[in-house]
Amino acid sequence: MALPPLPCLPLSLPAAALALAALAAFLFVLTCAIAHVTAKTMPHEDTECRKGSAPNIRDPATRELSVVVPSYNEEDRLPLMMDEALDYLEKRQKRDPSFTYEVIVVNDGSKDQTAKVAKEYCKKYGSDKVRVISLEKNRGKGGAVRTGVFSSRGKKILMADADGATKFADIEKVEEGLNNLRPWPKEMAISCGSRAHLEKDSIAKRSYFRTLLMYGFHFLVWFLCVKEIRDTQCGFKLLTREAALQTFSNLHIERWAFDVELLYIAQRLKIPIAEVAVNWTEIEGSKLVPFWSWLQMGRDLLFIRLRYMTGAWKLEAKKCN
Repeated sequence: MALPPLPCLPLSLPAAALALAALAAFLFVLTCAIAHVTAKTMPHEDTECRKGSAPNIRDPATRELSVVVPSYNEEDRLPLMMDEALDYLEKRQKRDPSFTYEVIVVNDGSKDQTAKVAKEYCKKYGSDKVRVISLEKNRGKGGAVRTGVFSSRGKKILMADADGATKFADIEKVEEGLNNLRPWPKEMAISCGSRAHLEKDSIAKRSYFRTLLMYGFHFLVWFLCVKEIRDTQCGFKLLTREAALQTFSNLHIERWAFDVELLYIAQRLKIPIAEVAVNWTEIEGSKLVPFWSWLQMGRDLLFIRLRYMTGAWKLEAKKCN
């Protein structure tokens, strides 16, 4: 008995492969077009290119260190961080009177008493040492840090999270990492605190799903943007004033993935970067929602690469006349 003939495929295998390749190319072009059209420039501060009474990063430094603390609904966690930081800074200043500092708390449109809590430290330590900048609307961590950086007066600028997850005394470790990069090309260098050495312990405490998301995010960071830094997301980063000016002047991402764009910009500008292990403790109350925040960050990583690749975003060394 003869077997019935095989049904004819609508496309031969080579034709099907060609169709899939064409579809992939179309989707890639479409994604590039969406990235280009939706590219936005982060709103610049009105004083960015104007010198005046307000501190400006383009002015000469008048402090040794500026600490920028982005804060969104942090009335409960901020006091612990501020107490630890200011205790360290005050003791260091007593040991070395030439050491001067300022702490800039950027209240990122908080709906709780974050601003009130921060202003209590202004009263206690004086507005020359502790300043509070309040944003009317929530702009995201990247937007808040950028606002603080542009208002800083320090030769070195430290980003520090309001939760106090990193021991503030570890600033000495990141300072050593920064100094080890000397001589700094054009006075630019960055030292990043890192939790990469704690990865095995953190995996043991996480669910398989969160571990999978973490590895997926790390792979995207490595594949699309930053290959030399294992932990891009630690909120403890120390920059020279010139490095802060050049990187934050070109920054576009306002939310969680801004750290990756910051380091991506630094690598493209050939700014030397050190990665230094720091102590870190997970503090309850994180604003990061694992699945949705990482999904947003994954999208931002793709668009960071595509927007620079297509010329929607360009690196510029901006100087005021």
